[in-house]
Amino acid sequence: MIIIGELRDLETIEMAISASETGHLVIGTMHTSDAATTLNRLLDVFPPAQQTQIRSSVAESLRGVVCQRLLPGTDGGLVLACEILVSNTAIQNLIREGKSAGLKNTMETGVKEGMCLMDNVIFGLCQERKVSAEIARANISNRVLKAKITG
Repeated sequence: MIIIGELRDLETIEMAISASETGHLVIGTMHTSDAATTLNRLLDVFPPAQQTQIRSSVAESLRGVVCQRLLPGTDGGLVLACEILVSNTAIQNLIREGKSAGLKNTMETGVKEGMCLMDNVIFGLCQERKVSAEIARANISNRVLKAKITG
């Protein structure tokens, strides 16, 4: 297992992808807000001439993306909200084709595989009264979910 504190530059990301292609479990961090942004940032550091090859490599070796956010809880503590992307055939195809806009829909249909979207998780935390309506509204980008928040 290889743990990388921050995947920030081309050299570090190249090494992480190379290690994952040779069978190593590579865990790295990035300061991003969701899975789509994470993948875009990871892939966009590569020059256009390498995009097709790197998308194919990442599609094959990526196992998942976990994004987390700590929110102020109604009890005064912090509450974890997370977004989870699990690699499957549909996700791999979207990465290979550079269609990150389709990730959210695929993740919504992948709940049985363990996937979840940040907005849905935060909405659920609000419904469970673990976070306030104000905190939920400030952290949800989906207008339909925002409109459903009462209080």
